[in-house]
Amino acid sequence: MMNSIDLQKLRNAEYLQYMKDFSDIINLNNSAQFDIEAKLNAFNTKIGELETLYKKALASEKTQELLLIDARRDAAINGIYYFLLSHTYHFETAKQQNAQVLLENMALYGSGIARLNYQAETATLNNLIRDWEGKPELINAISEFNLTEWMAELKAANEEFNTKYLSRTQEYGDASPETIKLIREDVNVAYYALRDRIDALHLLVETAPSPYVTIINQLNALTDQYNALLVNRKTDSPDIINTEDSTK
Repeated sequence: MMNSIDLQKLRNAEYLQYMKDFSDIINLNNSAQFDIEAKLNAFNTKIGELETLYKKALASEKTQELLLIDARRDAAINGIYYFLLSHTYHFETAKQQNAQVLLENMALYGSGIARLNYQAETATLNNLIRDWEGKPELINAISEFNLTEWMAELKAANEEFNTKYLSRTQEYGDASPETIKLIREDVNVAYYALRDRIDALHLLVETAPSPYVTIINQLNALTDQYNALLVNRKTDSPDIINTEDSTK
């Protein structure tokens, strides 16, 4: 009988590779002899749909264009931060105080703004810019340091990033995590149907040896490898399931 695996715990890349390996092993054993072609074809079709979506998702989140614009806004916010930090040591008390006012406002949004994921950084910078453009004490501090050019650069980069990101989201909307999850469920159905078909045919063999023994042993070896991966993950590190590439 086939060994079981908790498919839900496999991350998208692992899940896709497991399913492709499962299919490949069957094909390497001359699948035509097993009377499973209908189930296998349905399984392969669903794997193909998932792989297409997964590649789109990677392309949308790792595009070089987005990375370059993100690096630009990171440089702007980091430049402003270190400029202000250096002025907390200034010999003029007024400059120290102005720097501290702006840094305290930045601190409201947490440390490491440039390390936030794409969406979180966009929202955080929007809120920060809104503060610096709307609160008198912050406007005065910005003016005293002549940070208007830095501010303009930060705002422009953040707005351009958001525009490009939304454009990519529209372009690859069908590759959203929610859609991938739904396709995974379809793949699961096809996988279990194929697996159960092989098990059933094996049990119906009346005269030993069963022609399904070899393929079942090979598929079980594959499943054992992925089960070991899940066990090692639980032991060595937190189990972050299906993390997408929208984080840095």
